[in-house]
Amino acid sequence: MPGPIVTAVTDPDPVGLVAGTEDSTPLLFSVGLAPGQYLQLDDVVVTRRPVPGIGTVSTSGVVTEVRARHEGATFGSDVFLIADGVLPAHVQEIAEITTTRVEPECYVPPTPGSEARRATGEERESALYFDQMDHRVPVGLGRDGEPVFCNFEFLDGTRGGHVSISGISGVATKTSFALFLLYSIFNSTVLGRRAVNTKALVFSVKGEDLLFLDHANARLDDEQRARYTQLGLPAEPFSSAGFFAPPVVDDPSGRPDVTGRTSGVTPFWWTLAEFCRGELLPYAFADAEDERNQYTTVIHQVAARLRHDATEIDQGAVRIGGRTLRTYDDLVEFVSDRLADEEDRREWAGPVTGTGTINAFLRRLRSSLKPLRRLVRGDLADVPGRTVSTENHQVTVVDLHTLPERAQRFVVGVVLAAETARKESSGTGGLLFTMIDELNKYAPREGSSPIKEVLLDIAERGRSLGIILIGAQQTASEVERRIVSNSSIKVVGRLDPAEAGRPEYGFLPSSQRTRATLAKPGAMFVSQPEIPVPLAVEFPFPAWATRSSEADVTSRPPEPPSARSNGRPSRDPFARMPGPADDEDAPF
Repeated sequence: MPGPIVTAVTDPDPVGLVAGTEDSTPLLFSVGLAPGQYLQLDDVVVTRRPVPGIGTVSTSGVVTEVRARHEGATFGSDVFLIADGVLPAHVQEIAEITTTRVEPECYVPPTPGSEARRATGEERESALYFDQMDHRVPVGLGRDGEPVFCNFEFLDGTRGGHVSISGISGVATKTSFALFLLYSIFNSTVLGRRAVNTKALVFSVKGEDLLFLDHANARLDDEQRARYTQLGLPAEPFSSAGFFAPPVVDDPSGRPDVTGRTSGVTPFWWTLAEFCRGELLPYAFADAEDERNQYTTVIHQVAARLRHDATEIDQGAVRIGGRTLRTYDDLVEFVSDRLADEEDRREWAGPVTGTGTINAFLRRLRSSLKPLRRLVRGDLADVPGRTVSTENHQVTVVDLHTLPERAQRFVVGVVLAAETARKESSGTGGLLFTMIDELNKYAPREGSSPIKEVLLDIAERGRSLGIILIGAQQTASEVERRIVSNSSIKVVGRLDPAEAGRPEYGFLPSSQRTRATLAKPGAMFVSQPEIPVPLAVEFPFPAWATRSSEADVTSRPPEPPSARSNGRPSRDPFARMPGPADDEDAPF
């Protein structure tokens, strides 16, 4: 957990005077601290000066550096003489202030000797532009213990959209912050009438941590509840959450592959008929380098033939050319036979496709058997609601952690494409927030793939459709530049020192780059277009359970009739109790 927040002094007396030993500019100035006063990093400071013909100009800023030194000392060893009282000297602290706002806009430097005060109340709101945010979302508490906000107009597509969150895995709490941001959006008043039609789609790749969002966190204490109150938020779990997980391997009933939560989770898969009808074959070839190869033409040709020739029969199986296909293995074998036949090859692969290209296609197609055979089925009885959709819940979690990486890419690509098409056809009456962890896997900087194209479309066109991407990654330097550059809100947690030096983090002042390598879990730096300096925030401990051991089972909502496991209502009253294999790692 992060350390205690230092409450700022609210005394109206100045904390110091604008220093005369340092150059003051309209954008950067220094303050010499008065005896008994202090300023810490991230404090908000305001100073004023009269300007002829204009009146009083107020310059506000954020502390980005603080230095202390002995004035009167010459050598390093003088500190010992000063401590013994032999050499007279004076301790002086100097705070460096980066300007955030000048009112009125007369960019003159603060004059040396002018009083500098901590900005509180309306002065703080003005210094950080909170007074100009008609729709603001709380994102945490500042180091002064006061709320910090983001302008929702840079999140909902009005003036910008998308969020990029970077930091070391397991330390930066990227997922925890992304969920808190979603929780804050849903539980503040910024959505207004759009609240009913605003949804969130969350892809979970790290264990079953996100399968308990609708349970209260038993570890939440009164201090953390007070933080929620200060932010104007209830300390409660997500009120409407749906959960999907892939079926267990080789299980004929299709029950979801989860252990910690055994009810309220719906299995998902695609039937062979849906696979053929929707031309989903390209998503089985979602490696970053695929678009560089000639066999991609074969992929689209085969996908088109499957759509044209496949006829659906019972349980989602298909019949093509007189053959009945019930498993993904059957489909791969059928396609292999068609491409091996001299007469069928021209029709299925194109008239001028060479043998080497076809063999390259077949090698990669066969390598998809193990990852996809439990996701593409024609041998399971249908389960109501098995198609991943955001229509029935405010937050929809798709658990991918049991799937190999190739299958994860397939699911993300297909689901995103379907939700994008649905949102495009339904209009912009609501918003769809899409949260993806490990974004560098799906939209790497180099190469191209169907999934990357979907994500690029969302990043560049999504906000006009009401689709907002919340991407989390360990290294922003490995994510497609156009996705990062289209993110209006950039958030940084704990960074690796080498990563912190990358140009992708140029929006951080040098002092904050250094601090990012030391940041504790729960501490983030939030950059938004209106505020020139990223703001350091600490967000509260999750009010929702992040694993079964934290779940307060007495707080869970009644199980709706549609909440099923294996397609049947759960009859075990103890099914939601924590299991023995719970992960003991804390989210902070």
